[in-house]
This record gives sequence, C-alpha cells and structure tokens, in this order.
Amino acid sequence: MDKVLSHIEKHHDRHLEELKEFLRIPSISTDRERKGDVARCAEWVAAQMRGIGLEHVELHPTSGHPIVYGEWLGAKGKPTLLIYGHYDVQPVDPLNLWQSGPFEPTIRDGQIYARGSADDKGQVLIHLKAVEAHLKATGSLPVNVKFLIEGEEEVGSEDLDPFIERHRDLLRADAAVVSDTSMFDRDLPTITYGLRGLVYCQIDLEGPNTDLHSGSFGGAVANPAAVLSRLLTQMKDERGKVTIPGFYDDVVPLSDEERRAFAALPFDEERYKRELGLQALAGEEGYSTLERVWARPTFEVNGLLSGFTGEGAKTVLPGRAMAKVSMRLVANQDPDKIAALFEKQARALCPSTVSLKVTRMHGGKPSLVPVQHPAVQAAARGLQKGFGRPPVYIREGGSIPVVATFSETLRIPTVLVGFGLPDENAHAPNERFDLSNFRRGIVSIAHMYDEVSRVRL
Repeated sequence: MDKVLSHIEKHHDRHLEELKEFLRIPSISTDRERKGDVARCAEWVAAQMRGIGLEHVELHPTSGHPIVYGEWLGAKGKPTLLIYGHYDVQPVDPLNLWQSGPFEPTIRDGQIYARGSADDKGQVLIHLKAVEAHLKATGSLPVNVKFLIEGEEEVGSEDLDPFIERHRDLLRADAAVVSDTSMFDRDLPTITYGLRGLVYCQIDLEGPNTDLHSGSFGGAVANPAAVLSRLLTQMKDERGKVTIPGFYDDVVPLSDEERRAFAALPFDEERYKRELGLQALAGEEGYSTLERVWARPTFEVNGLLSGFTGEGAKTVLPGRAMAKVSMRLVANQDPDKIAALFEKQARALCPSTVSLKVTRMHGGKPSLVPVQHPAVQAAARGLQKGFGRPPVYIREGGSIPVVATFSETLRIPTVLVGFGLPDENAHAPNERFDLSNFRRGIVSIAHMYDEVSRVRL
C-alpha cells in the first residue's frame, strides 16, 4: 500500500483540480434546458474512467440521462465490488442565497463550495481516485470493480431499476458500495447499515360538485377539508403510534445492543432543537430521537390543499380537499403491503358524505445489512486506516431505493460508506464538501479495496 498512498499524496492537487472540473458542469437532471450539460457530465465521467485505466467504459442511453459503466476485472479469484453513484445534481434555487456561484467551485476555510460537491460528485470522485492510485502505482487492483454511475438520481432514478434488471450478468458482483451518505459528525468515520423505505400517496376527497357559500350551505353539506383533517389526525394516536391496523406487524425491533450504541453517539439533543428552532421534540413514545428517525416507521402529512388560501377572506365551503402523505418504513416492511393497509384504513375512516381517491405515487423498500458482514468489516478497517479511528455504525432515516434493488435483483449486500457531513447543505444553497474528508476518503477507500481482497464474500 505504500506506493498507493504515495500516489494519492503526490497527486492531491491534481485531484482537487479535477473535482473543480467536475463541479463546473451544471448537470441539473430536472432542468430540460440542461440536458446537454447532463450528457456532457456523463462524458466527463466516462473520460475519467478511461483515463484511470478502467476497461469496457460505456455510456448506456436511457429514456432520460445516460448511465455510465466501467470495469476492471483483472483480480482473478478476488471479490468483485459494484460501486454506485450519481453525477446529476439538484437545482440551485434560490440563487440569491449562494455566497459564490453554484457552478464556480470556491474554497473557503478548507471546504469547497459548489452544487454537487457533497451530493454526489465529490464522493464519486473519491472512488475513482482510489482506483487510479492502485492502477497507476502498482498496475493492478487488489479486487475487481464495476462502476455504475447514473444521471437521474435527483429525479427518482426512473431508468435505473429497468437497467439493472436487463443487465444482471453485466452487474454481477459480491457486494455493492455506495458513498452517498454522511458521516455522523466531523472526524467521526461512519458506516450506515440501515435505511428506511418509503410509501408516498395522494389523497383526494370530493364533496359537492363546486365550491359553495359557507353561509348558505354550511351545516347541510360535509366539508371535504374538515373531513380530510379528521381522517389524517386519526392515522396516529396521542402517543405518536401509527394506528393503521397491521402497520407494525413486520417491523424488526431494535436490539438492546443497537439502542446502547445509538445512546453512546455524541448526539446533542438541545443543539438539535435549537438548530431547528423548536422548544420541544415530538414522536413515538418510548424511543429516543435517533431511534425515532433511524429505526421506527412513521406517518407524515407532506402537503395539504383545499378551499381559499389567498389574501383576505372568502366564506367558501370547498368542494375538494387534497393531501400528500408519506410513510417511512423500516426493515421487513413491504411498501405495497403498507400502501394497501393505508388505503384500507383511509376508506374505513372516510364517511359516505364525500368520495375518496388514493393514488400511490412512489415507494421504496427499506434495507438492513448486518454490521458483522465481511464487506462491512473490511470497510470498517479501511476507514480506521484512513481516519485513524474506528468508525461508528448508524442507520439513516432517508431512503436510497437502489440499495433494495441491489439486494432483490442482484442478491448482494450494500456497504454505505459516506464522507459528507450533516451540515454541508446538500440540496440547499451553499452546498460544500470538506476537503480533508475528500483526501481521507480517497485513502480510506484505497485501503478498503485492499481489505476486501483479504476476505471471502
């Protein structure tokens, strides 16, 4: 590893300049006017892959943006890692809140500011530079690698699952690695071993065939806004538990060991409240804040629309009401089953005075990888060598649907090794990436590849 580490150190400045090149490309996948820039970014990633020595590099067209694939399979008899990331980025609005241009990478106080710096271009480049260090310094890699870098993550990855399904043989591997998560705190290397899943639905209630005068009709006609409000409040009880029958049937409970590990993390609840501008927190009774957001399922109202919402007053009885709701799921919960249970409960709670329509809009399965899995432990040893301390193990409240796809379609576990920080403003103005984590990330991943070569997967 000495030659590999020397290469990383010697070429750090060039790596930084290449990161800036990557960040200058405005690859906003949601913006149709940026389609050419997104394609140009895919070409940039492909050129990087070829330049560091990956083989069979291809841009696979989709109905949206290209998927970039590259591989190096010269480590006979060694494990194969499938490395996933994305090169597309979020929109930059509101532009006036950026202290420097979102596509003009600027370094301030050891951090590089630009859209996509933490999510996910900086982390994609970490893996590419770790591969480069091995190939350029020694002529080979200790493991086999396959890269799958997409351009639609920020718009729901609509083409990704079909691509994986069609290319099972191409993507066959022993484990996947994703660096699109955060460290728990600064200088605290982190492995995420659990992700929540998601069910997202829209509820539409329709009463009278038009908005009505609340004086002339109020008291004789059901108000869809009021009916919807009652329906939604009945989905949870006063203790924060979801009341949908069967909702918790398949939940894998937290172990005592996990609860002790979460409690030992340096989490400052008072600071958490201050940063959110809250006097008190809420949630399911009997669980800590971290347990609630990482390992317990939820029901949330994401949006409401009904009646008159403009300036001034209008005495209207609305004819329609709409809500968007989401349910975060934990290990073993199935999105289709939960969506069906939710719709059944919504219909049971809905009176005959209005009509109900439930539309399932989006879903994703939760995932949980045992921390003792050999790939996870190999990553842990790599992080310890890169950061000088062992990692902590956390779960994440959000969802990365491709992790479940890897498990179901390719039958492989996913190791989530992220190098971002929770306060780096991913998806917000002034997104940034800590450059010490960029450097230590390359070192850690280079070590991880070496550690994986020593285990059987």
